[in-house]
Amino acid sequence: MRKLLQIALGILAAIGGFVDIGDLVFNVEAGATFGYQLLWVVVVGVVGIIVYSEMCGRVAAISKRPVFDAVRERCGFGLGLGALIASEIVNLMTLAAEVGGVALVLQLLAGISYRALILVAIVWLGVVIWLFPFEWIERLFGYAGLCLLVFAVGAIKLHPDWRAVGHGFVPHADTGNFMLYAYFAVGLLGAAMTPYEVYFYSSGVVEEDWTAKDLGLNRANSMIGYALGGVLSFALMITAGALFLPRGIDPQFIGTVALGADVPLGTVGLLLALVGMLFAVGGAAVDTCLSGAYNLAQFFGWEWGKHRRPADAPRFTLSWMVLLVLGFLVILSGIDPVMLTEYAVIFSVVALPLTYLPILLVANDRAYMGRHVNGRIANFFGLIYLLIIMVVALTAIPLMILTNQGQG
Repeated sequence: MRKLLQIALGILAAIGGFVDIGDLVFNVEAGATFGYQLLWVVVVGVVGIIVYSEMCGRVAAISKRPVFDAVRERCGFGLGLGALIASEIVNLMTLAAEVGGVALVLQLLAGISYRALILVAIVWLGVVIWLFPFEWIERLFGYAGLCLLVFAVGAIKLHPDWRAVGHGFVPHADTGNFMLYAYFAVGLLGAAMTPYEVYFYSSGVVEEDWTAKDLGLNRANSMIGYALGGVLSFALMITAGALFLPRGIDPQFIGTVALGADVPLGTVGLLLALVGMLFAVGGAAVDTCLSGAYNLAQFFGWEWGKHRRPADAPRFTLSWMVLLVLGFLVILSGIDPVMLTEYAVIFSVVALPLTYLPILLVANDRAYMGRHVNGRIANFFGLIYLLIIMVVALTAIPLMILTNQGQG
């Protein structure tokens, strides 16, 4: 039981990273537009985030320093500052979108005014971050978010064409609009490898005081947690391909996503889907909020961590509070959370090289890692994914412009 609970870090990072509002948007819209054709991109994203989260966890466990701390010292102030600025901008955009997503799900559950529920969402998230220790934040959002597995059941109950589903894991593009196809492929990869995931994960390793003895646990967390996140992404896309595409439904609203569980499973399925979405999106909001505070504190050398009392890490505590308030103000301005999500995902793609190149460099630095530096397999996959990341970073914004943000 203790080992099962220890995997909560990977599950929270995966639920918050793979099934945040960005994935709810991109996976479901991709399925409703292209059916099962983009399932292979989810596989690429899953493997990529497993490779780099394992590196991050290993660096943090061996050096006793989270990745952002090591990045600044190893790669210099200039590159570190660039990574910090890029990550904070994307974090704030993502945080605001997640807060709006929490309010939208609460509105579906309670039927109260959306703007009033934005305040409720902020207060709820702030209270949880303030009161709950790190391990209970993991468990609350990670395991409650598993209610999203109802979409996997719903996907099976919808009886999709399983041969077409299987064909979706083979790269192909049966479409006359390749630009739109490429835009969704880039968005799905960006949503899977959002920078805050690895920063949150490595900081969590330090929070939980992992050592070299926990490297096996690190591998289990990254592999099981993110593989589970991938399964949930598959389920969302298959559900959309089986339910929305044949009916010509464009799932532009988060409530439409929940129909993927409501239609095949009824009211119970709908409630489970909404609860899962609430805790998945809420977990992503906590991830991004803490990740932004972690990055600032680690870059400037402040005391940080949920394992410390707020009075013992005042600037870290003030940082996550300020980020939460800024996220509240951004979403209170009236911007559509779904539209903001798409912008956040695409801009996170542009920032990916600033996140993953330093990680690869630090993981190969014997001064930090000793005998635990990357082996040949880790470096092979790390370099392959770095090349992929650079290609998608260069194409993300042009594709967004050419496709009118995925509208064709």
